Amino acid sequence: MHGLGNDFVVLDAREAALPKVTPPIARALGDRRTGIGFDQLVLLEPDAEHAFRMRIFNSDGSEVEACGNAARAVALLHGEPVTIATGGGPIALQPMDGGAEVDMGQPRFDWDAIPLAYPMDTFAMPVGWENLESPMAVNVGNPHAIFFVEDADAVALDRLGPLIENDPLFPERVNVNVAHLAGPDHLKLRVWERGAGLTRACGTGACATAVAAIRKGLVSSPVRVTLPGGDLVIAWQPGGTILMSGPATESFRGTFDWDDYA
Repeated sequence: MHGLGNDFVVLDAREAALPKVTPPIARALGDRRTGIGFDQLVLLEPDAEHAFRMRIFNSDGSEVEACGNAARAVALLHGEPVTIATGGGPIALQPMDGGAEVDMGQPRFDWDAIPLAYPMDTFAMPVGWENLESPMAVNVGNPHAIFFVEDADAVALDRLGPLIENDPLFPERVNVNVAHLAGPDHLKLRVWERGAGLTRACGTGACATAVAAIRKGLVSSPVRVTLPGGDLVIAWQPGGTILMSGPATESFRGTFDWDDYA
């Protein structure tokens, strides 16, 4: 499945148990030349408190807490409204024609909720990497640093992204977002996703960036966020939860032999 080109392999273990997914298996499956290939591996499992649990592995094998595009894909797959568990907290899914609306919960801004290595103002962080300076930090189930720039396309994100992602300031690494104002209540966004690299779309990145832009007074809700793969619409009011809506698509179904990747 994919959401705006951010692609996933979805494994459904809600009713029938699957072999244990480990980082090496996720990494092997994610190799686009010798495996199946994906940005994220999505594992659906039973959960004691919610309808089911969504676990997410990046193509480098690391497990992460949240993925907005994957949540829309899972909503489309499930086919009816549902609240599910994730590593970043429960989220509510509402399927729509060709996609879904997802309630991503409340954003968090405290330095230790991002998390950062030491206290600082997350509204305008007194740090920089070359020409990227004073980011905002937002946790929307996973950590994001957001830079507002003149031209997001002009930023060498393929070089600066991994540098910022792995900076010791971010003990759990960080997703790196560069955005500019493209029109009234319209942002253009590019994302370096921790553990996956440059991505055609990042749902949590769109959420974090829209929230940051609303807090800065650059836009008002709802916000259209244009990523390389297409558009998402993000609605948020201070003190409330984030609503993200956009498309999702099933590309194909298939099988593989676990022993080939163990």
